[in-house]
Amino acid sequence: MFEMVKQWFWYEWAMLVIRLIFGVSLIFTMFQSHDQIPMPTWGLLLWQLIAFSVPWLCLQLNYKYYLISEVFITGGLSLYLTSLIPEAYLSFLVTTFLIAANSVAKYYRWSGPITIICIPLLIHVISDQSDILIVIIHIGIAYAFGFAFHLLVVNHRQSEIIREQNTVLEQYLTQIERITLAEERSRLAKDLHDTIGFSYTSIIMGIETLRPELSTESGEQKLDPLLNLARKNLEETRGYLHQMESPLEKLSLLESLQQLAQDFQNHTKVNVRIRVLGEQYLLPKGAKLTFYRCLQESLTNAVRHGQSTKVVVTLHFEERQIRLEVQDNGSGMAIQQEGFGLNAMKERAKNLQGQVSVFTELGQGTVIVCTLPRQIDLPDEVIRLLVVDDQPFIRESLHNILEVHKDLHVVGLAEDGQQAIELCEQLSPQLVLMDLDMPNMDGISASKIIKQKWPNTFILILSTFQDTEQVLEVLRSGADGYLLKSIEPRLLAENIRIVYRGGTLIDQDISHKLFEQLEAEKESVEIKTNTAFDLSPRELEILQMVSKGLRYKTIASKLYLSDGTVRNYASTAYMKLGVRNREDAVQKALDAGLL
Repeated sequence: MFEMVKQWFWYEWAMLVIRLIFGVSLIFTMFQSHDQIPMPTWGLLLWQLIAFSVPWLCLQLNYKYYLISEVFITGGLSLYLTSLIPEAYLSFLVTTFLIAANSVAKYYRWSGPITIICIPLLIHVISDQSDILIVIIHIGIAYAFGFAFHLLVVNHRQSEIIREQNTVLEQYLTQIERITLAEERSRLAKDLHDTIGFSYTSIIMGIETLRPELSTESGEQKLDPLLNLARKNLEETRGYLHQMESPLEKLSLLESLQQLAQDFQNHTKVNVRIRVLGEQYLLPKGAKLTFYRCLQESLTNAVRHGQSTKVVVTLHFEERQIRLEVQDNGSGMAIQQEGFGLNAMKERAKNLQGQVSVFTELGQGTVIVCTLPRQIDLPDEVIRLLVVDDQPFIRESLHNILEVHKDLHVVGLAEDGQQAIELCEQLSPQLVLMDLDMPNMDGISASKIIKQKWPNTFILILSTFQDTEQVLEVLRSGADGYLLKSIEPRLLAENIRIVYRGGTLIDQDISHKLFEQLEAEKESVEIKTNTAFDLSPRELEILQMVSKGLRYKTIASKLYLSDGTVRNYASTAYMKLGVRNREDAVQKALDAGLL
């Protein structure tokens, strides 16, 4: 009750003061006329206290019974006094004002007639008031004043709602502008990095390859200035990229969410509390922006649609994923409605192999959960890479492109499969970027040997060809992914991280061709043993769960993997088995004795 009273507006205090003044004045009147009232004074006093408190409590706690208690208890007291003192009917004018001021919608249909017509008729019957028209006019005017006060209150409430909604929208637009600028900066930075930065690197490497052909003194004099100019411009471009970073990108995830919550709380007066569970770790820009956008949309919806007054935000840092939970105390929804903002949140999370879930119930508030797989390892952990390609220009270009990322380190460069095996033994790389067509030993043969000797070493094939037969052979050799060399440098770095964390990646165009070919050859595929199919332990584990009817999301939660990673494992297993869907995969695995 105390918490509710603290949130009162001026008109609610005005109504309480009017009721209080009316009650006190009525008590004084009863004491002055006690000789005309046969009821004991304490009885009248108790009746007055009940008439003051019961309707008021009903109005605060359960409006359904307010008008009934006001008419029968307070109105009954006025009628009793009027039966003894005819002029006491004037005390009902205040009650009439309160009834009109507190009536809403359909209740006017019966509160008006009872108050303006029925009560005056009773007053006329039980008292000496001969002119009933005068009584009706007096009570009608009081009811009109009460109704006018009600309209004033409604107008004030609507103005407050509009003001609060405008405040939320202004804050929302401010955040949208901030996010849009951050995204645009990030897009431009990525585009410059992937285009101008890559072009400069290629130019430098191309000019270096011409050095032997320009070994004359005049050639050297012309070549060195060109190289220096290209390197200088490349450094300047990198400097511009760093300057384009927004203030949001410089903050940690928790700091950016706290700043957003504080700004929202200052503008809307909604209490926002943030809790953190688990040990914090760094996240990439895309994940930070997704969580930031999710919290922003959740806070806005909590006020605009749920009329919430309190929001609890919980940030869970877990070993394999990070989860943001936003719970409000609003009105909730009987039927979940997905608008543009919620769909945008889901799309952002889906792009990062995450998901957004909404739990809502009418009268129980809303909980929004945004979950993303861990996108980056501890800041002191660096992925050791070995680049294998028979073209020196491609080796050097990949080296320069990957070394830009702090968590990627190229420890060696090999020109064929045989040298790759030797460097694996010397340098112990964690992931090998392998070309296929090379002299001495090709990529498939080298991949088989590396996987046999060092099974924990990841192999990501980079090729210029889309031969489906070759892709199947690569996957069966133990490779963890197959990408085309035409991939954007930024996507290459992200895919290297995904493979390093246990994912399996296949270029989308190649996967479509594979499915089409496997569908055509489905009837001719022979049943093979587990060894022939060469399913990895993780792929076999997921296939076991699929055979039990579990969905990908359920499997992901049980194995602490993202939904996208589970789908990649399942797709790879299906391709190794030579099937298209889960039903055929389960049947074929059963026939082969794998399950």
